[in-house]
Amino acid sequence: MRILVAGATGAVGRLLVPMLLDSGHEVIGLSRSASGLERVRQAGASAVQADAFDRDGMRQVVTTAAPDVVVHQLTALSDADGETTNRLREEGTRNLVDAANSAGAQRIIAQSIAWAYAPGEEPADEAVSLDFGAEQPRGAMVDGIRRLEETSAEMQTAVALRYGILYGPGTWYAPGGAVAAALSGDSKARLLAYLEADRSVTSFIHVADAARATVAAVDWPSGPVNIVDDEPAEGRQWVPVLAEALGTPAPELGTGRQNWARGASNALAHSRGWQPEHATWRTGFAEQGHRSTASTE
Repeated sequence: MRILVAGATGAVGRLLVPMLLDSGHEVIGLSRSASGLERVRQAGASAVQADAFDRDGMRQVVTTAAPDVVVHQLTALSDADGETTNRLREEGTRNLVDAANSAGAQRIIAQSIAWAYAPGEEPADEAVSLDFGAEQPRGAMVDGIRRLEETSAEMQTAVALRYGILYGPGTWYAPGGAVAAALSGDSKARLLAYLEADRSVTSFIHVADAARATVAAVDWPSGPVNIVDDEPAEGRQWVPVLAEALGTPAPELGTGRQNWARGASNALAHSRGWQPEHATWRTGFAEQGHRSTASTE
């Protein structure tokens, strides 16, 4: 298939492009910068330039590319810019979907998240409602996800991949990233992620497994799918393990819990044949820590 990847140089996109090429697809990577275009070409794909907020420019580029499938990986999370990420989920998605429909594309695969569900005790499956009416700033995030998924669903086939918290190369959780800084005591960095070692539950996914799921989703039917590993875990469990892997101080354990922090079930994705190679954050965290140490020796 001819596949356009919007956000081709992000944490997922940079791994996804070569995976799609290896699967026999023709890939066009979209980036807003000249440096991004060069990285796409170095990966072996064609490259086109557009700004997601430029409605006319996006339409022209996507129509010319004439993809069968559009992959939506647009965020500003590398810059820890939640406001722009919400704009991309709303305005950027609108521009991309309208352009894709004009180009005759049949399918979209969109990056969503698995921690926007309504509060509950058990890991959420896809039948659970999103957390509509949540207090701010969470409410703005949930509304952005709602708009992203509803707008994507205007296409003939729309798969919303609800990724867990991404870790691995190019993410906040990688060695030297924002989370390592936060665990080392950087108060500004601490605002970027929820790092309390308490009873709040999180589901993770290695960035490479997220990319593999995106390749698989080219053949999946419409609807949301949780893309998370096999072990939702309380912060009391995972934060100390991450701190050890990153070589940072371990925080004190707490007993509180955010009622929305419930984790997510990957049963639906498993039923479609997908399994994460990093089945649990326990080994995944340790592996990325070992790789970082080896690269500096």
